[in-house]
Amino acid sequence: MTERKAFALRIDPALWAEIERWAADELRSTNGQVEYLLREAVKRRRGGADTTGTVTEPPVP
Repeated sequence: MTERKAFALRIDPALWAEIERWAADELRSTNGQVEYLLREAVKRRRGGADTTGTVTEPPVP
């Protein structure tokens, strides 16, 4: 398994509760949901490239 970086995150309790609900809706852990959201944000910032550097099409709105 890939080594993961652990870190403390300060977050508004209402935002955390929303992420917990969203994670439950998508059958993910809260930690998995946060990682998914960060990965998607990085992908969009890179213009559609995933975290391995492979270029993908941006999502259709």
